[in-house]
Amino acid sequence: MSKRTPEQLRKRRHMSIRNKVAGTADRPRLTVHRSNNGLHAQIVDDRAGVTLVSASWQDSSIKTSKRGERPEKVGTLVAERAKAAGITSVVFDRGGYLYHGRVKTLAEAARAGGLDF
Repeated sequence: MSKRTPEQLRKRRHMSIRNKVAGTADRPRLTVHRSNNGLHAQIVDDRAGVTLVSASWQDSSIKTSKRGERPEKVGTLVAERAKAAGITSVVFDRGGYLYHGRVKTLAEAARAGGLDF
């Protein structure tokens, strides 16, 4: 029996979360993807199958900042864009990652920016 890699375990946790969490037009899903360099955040309406708002560490205003500062900036940016699109309430999908470190910082910054979850 082969051992599962950390990425396989994360994907398994993510699918467990996705079976319980779904975004609607009234309350879309805020999903997070973490890489070694930064974070990507999207607000998705799963019923329509569309991404409503997105923010990434690769945006020009964020890319030059340090890795530790990027999650807060991405969370603030996604909250600003969501408010501009008329979105105030979301469901948080941590993507199988622990709610710790950069994922937690992004979530707290999005809350401080006005998103309710």
